[in-house]
Order: sequence, then structure tokens, then C-alpha cells
Amino acid sequence: MRAVTFEVTIPRYLLGRSAGRVTESVLVGRLSGVRMTGMELPPLPGPRWARLRVVRSGICGTDLGTLTFEASPALEPFGSFPAVPGHEVLATVVEVGSGVSSVEPGQRVAVDPMISCQVRGWENEAWCRSCRRGLHSTCENAGEEGPLQVGGQPMARGLTVGYHRSLPGGWGEEMLAHEVQLFRVRDELDDTTGALIEPLSIGVHAALGSPPREGEPALVIGSGPIALGTVWAIRALGFQGELVAQTKRAHEARLAERLGASEVVEPGHAARDALVRTGALAYMPIVGPEVYAGGGFPLIFDCVGSKASLAQALAYAAPRGRIVLLGCAATMKGLDLTFLWARELDVKGYVGYGTEHFRGEQRHTFEVTQQLAVETGAPLGGLVTHVFPLGQYRDALSTALNRKRTGSVKVLLDPTLE
Repeated sequence: MRAVTFEVTIPRYLLGRSAGRVTESVLVGRLSGVRMTGMELPPLPGPRWARLRVVRSGICGTDLGTLTFEASPALEPFGSFPAVPGHEVLATVVEVGSGVSSVEPGQRVAVDPMISCQVRGWENEAWCRSCRRGLHSTCENAGEEGPLQVGGQPMARGLTVGYHRSLPGGWGEEMLAHEVQLFRVRDELDDTTGALIEPLSIGVHAALGSPPREGEPALVIGSGPIALGTVWAIRALGFQGELVAQTKRAHEARLAERLGASEVVEPGHAARDALVRTGALAYMPIVGPEVYAGGGFPLIFDCVGSKASLAQALAYAAPRGRIVLLGCAATMKGLDLTFLWARELDVKGYVGYGTEHFRGEQRHTFEVTQQLAVETGAPLGGLVTHVFPLGQYRDALSTALNRKRTGSVKVLLDPTLE
């Protein structure tokens, strides 16, 4: 099969960190570690495994951060390379093992890419605390080889499909997955929306875990699919209050409005005006930026994870407010944390998905997301701005990297296109 692979080496890392500021070629071009290769998919590793044909797979900010070496090295022990990237996957089941009962060949499935203790082959008594709670996105055995054999070798370390040497991700024509990773896609959802189940589930997971309180305004910072999906998730879960979305560009603002934002503001003066309308008063210290007291947002979702966005969240939060961190924040030199303690703020991070408490039941986030998508009928497919054939992966990556120039929000790869 054809697949896009990514290999990490120290020379490529050094080249990317230096010359990457000058030329894109060393990051995602011909001088990079990104290649189209031919490879053979291993046989099914066990009776509860399935072989899938990829229909569409997304390019996400984490992928771009990894390929451009902007991501923190702190998570390096929980991945393995060379790998076939792609963890946002819509696929069709091609083959199932003898122990698979929940899906069958020909069905469309969304793939939960997080690798649990069960997927690694551990017996129940050896599962980590997170996996026992159904929260496998924080699996505590991700840095270890699993007992399962894949292609005659022990399963490599790694938390997520797409950053895993043993399990190719969605930037290829086919892939393997355990039955517990597969969720049938409802007939009411088209392929474009089906390919968004994974990123949308991140916003649903966070909104279920840190819901806004009626009568209190909430702010969502960010212009990408996670931020826009979070706006939709908050509304889909029933919040009727003021929901302010901060986006950078006009088409992103239109999407935020269509997905449920009551007000959309740009960073800078417009965002400051929204803060002042909450009752905040501005003060100017002897040195440094303007600070505020009174008012503020009781709940802020930072879906960017940059120094600027987190500094804004800390400044805009009400006393004892909650900051939900969904952006992939890493090291931030010079970030002022004064208001974290001075306002007694709570900061909560979320990653992935898992078992949710939803309407009196325990259900996987992917199931909740699909149900909400059908119930709301929201124009979620509008998040997808570009679809490229797999062979045009370099153009796809460049389009995703250069959002200001290309207007991209979500870019998909489609191996079925020529």
C-alpha cells in the first residue's frame, strides 16, 4: 500500500529547527523526513483486530507541530518512529478477526486513535488506572512495549496511532485497529462529517468535563477546528448563555456564528471591549500591559495554547474562574502567572476522549459526538475547507501550515482520489 511516513533523526531535527524558519522544504518538502513510501500492512495481530481502508484522514495542529519540530520533546518517550501519521480517521472495514462482533466488512467507522492497555495486549489485571476508568487517552503504559505481537515484533511504545511505529495511521491507504477503537458512523452523517468525529470529540470531552454555568458568559479563544468544534459542543450540550468566540479571520467568524457563538470578536480591541462589557475595569501598571479587575469571564477555553493566548486567558478570567486548556501548550518563556494565584484560578487540561457520563448513561465520546451532530444538524462539514488526494500530501501540508494565505481550517487527505 501507499503511505506517507515521517522519520525523526537528530540531523533532521537540527536542520528543521534552524533552516525551517527560512524554507518550508526542510519541514514538509523534499528535504524533510516526510516521504511517500510503499509498505506492506502486517496481518491482523489478534482475533479482535480489523483491517481498514482509509476513506479520509485529517491534518491537525499536533501533526504540524510534530513535523515542524515545534512540539515539546516532553512527549517523545510516548511515541515511536518511523510512523505513518494521521489520527483523525474515517475508514471502511475490510477484514475482521474471528473475535470481532461490533463491526463487519463494508461498514464505515471512526477510529479512536488512543492506544489503551487493552489494545497493547495487557490482561485486565495489568491495566493502568486511567484505562480502568475508561480514560485511556492518559494511558500510563504508553512508554512501554506491549505484550501484543504486531508483524512478529512486540508492539512499540506510543500513546496514539499516527505517532506509532507498529500501527500505521490514516495518511495511508490501509491501517489496523482493535475492535474497541472502532465506532460505526451513523448513516445520517456524510463522509466529511464522519472524518471530523475525532477532533469534534475533543471539544465535546472538554465541554462535558467543564460545562459553562447558565447566567455566566464563556469565552472560546481560537480559530481552528478544535475551537470552532468547542463552540458547537457547548451549544449542542444545551448551554443557552452568552458564548463569545475569538477568531482571526472573517470566514472563521462566520463559521463560529453558524456553530452557535452569540458574539464573535477579533483579538485586540474587539476582545478587550467584550471583556469590558462583563464589568471589568482597566488599570495601567508602571510597566507592562493593561490589567483588569472586576467582571471577567468565569469560563475560558484556550484552544490555541500559545504564550499569547494563555496570557490573555489569565488576564480575562474572573476571580475563581476556570481556564480550560485545549491547545497543545508547551514551554513558554516569560509567561506571567501572577493572576493564576492572585485570582485563585483553576486551570484544567483535556486530551482526547473516553468514557463520558451523558444523559444518565456511560458512553464513549465518539458516540456522544455523533448523537449531538445528528440532533443539532449543525453545518459541521463547513469546517473542512480543503481535500487533497494522498499523492498531493505536500500541497496539503503546505495548505494547512499557511492558514493566513490559504484560508484553511481543516485539511483532509483522501486516499481514494487520484
